[in-house]
Amino acid sequence: MKRFFRVVTTAEARHLLQRFPPVGCERIPVARAHRRVLAEDITAPADLPHFHRANMDGYAVRAADTFGASASLPAYLRLRGTVPMGREVKTRLERGEAMRIATGGMLPPGADAVVMVEHAEEVEKGTVEVHRSVSPWENVLRIGEDVAAGAPIFPRGRRLRARDLGALTGVGITRIAVYRQPRAALISTGDEIVPPERRPRPGQVRNVNQYSLRAMAQEAGAKVEDHGVVRDRLQDLRQALAKALARADVVFLSGGSSVGTKDIALEAITSFPRSEILLHGISVAPGKPTILAVARGKPVLGLPGHPVSALVLFELFGAPLLRLLEGEPASQAFRFQRIGRAVLTENVSSQPGREDYVRVSLAERDGRWLATPIPGKSGAVFTLVKADALVRIEAEAEGLEAGTEVEVLLL
Repeated sequence: MKRFFRVVTTAEARHLLQRFPPVGCERIPVARAHRRVLAEDITAPADLPHFHRANMDGYAVRAADTFGASASLPAYLRLRGTVPMGREVKTRLERGEAMRIATGGMLPPGADAVVMVEHAEEVEKGTVEVHRSVSPWENVLRIGEDVAAGAPIFPRGRRLRARDLGALTGVGITRIAVYRQPRAALISTGDEIVPPERRPRPGQVRNVNQYSLRAMAQEAGAKVEDHGVVRDRLQDLRQALAKALARADVVFLSGGSSVGTKDIALEAITSFPRSEILLHGISVAPGKPTILAVARGKPVLGLPGHPVSALVLFELFGAPLLRLLEGEPASQAFRFQRIGRAVLTENVSSQPGREDYVRVSLAERDGRWLATPIPGKSGAVFTLVKADALVRIEAEAEGLEAGTEVEVLLL
């Protein structure tokens, strides 16, 4: 096929990423579903709670028996005993009676409220003095009040949080359909890259990207296969790509995406039948030289070799791609997981026509957050280590002035 070099906007890049569908689904126990994405809509199979349940420690009563009660004019009720925890109560509460009850206990038949323990007192054997009236169903969680049978609980595409698992088991759901976690293959390219345990000679650098990208891919929900470092030889890279494409759902290339004499990623990708280059360059800084392609029906994302560019581009496009492959809707996949507001402490310049992401450190002062830009080039990895967040400068802007309140994308 004919090679082309077409720089696209960030919006166009996000649109192109959405062409890749989820990688499949599986049924798993709820106990293993933390951070997994639902592949089905979930409705409640039963009411929660399935009995009227006390929401406070105190006394189960008929609300009408307490009307008008106060500290100066208490109501007196006959004590019928204690509600047993974890067992059905069959004793019917008659007019003028009360039963001790703990939080979570089943309301006895005839009762319709709970008087809090601090508003009542057992003044003598068999008698409860009530110092405050309660309204019907006060301090009671009624049948189906938490969730009613048949009501929707979670939609397909929701990434499950820890508290969601408890909600599912609370209504008796123990197995669910989730999207499969995508298998991501990582390949670094470059004759200059050496393992971190080796002292680099002049002209060489230790492997930085592979370790950070692996952790970032895992954070985004992927199962990662590390295919190591490949030398700048077409046949070597093609062999590594062939192996990765046979085993993984998506391939991330680090390095080899710029236009240069040793940049062989495009040639290696297009050597596969029916491959397609979707973009080669995004109007964003840092990280303009980026490749998005399809080979053997699977996405290949080529990231810049410079560490800051590679890691920022992965945050902006690699992690969202993984979330899309795992079934998250685009509205969630492209959202930063944490967003805040802060005030810039310095002027920041920008080149119109590209979207800039400025690394900033954050500090709280006088009740507000301040964002201080961190200078540094795309090869300086510790500028990203020192950063707490990114500030986005729109493509139409020429920069931002000190004192401007901005949205910060927390790292």
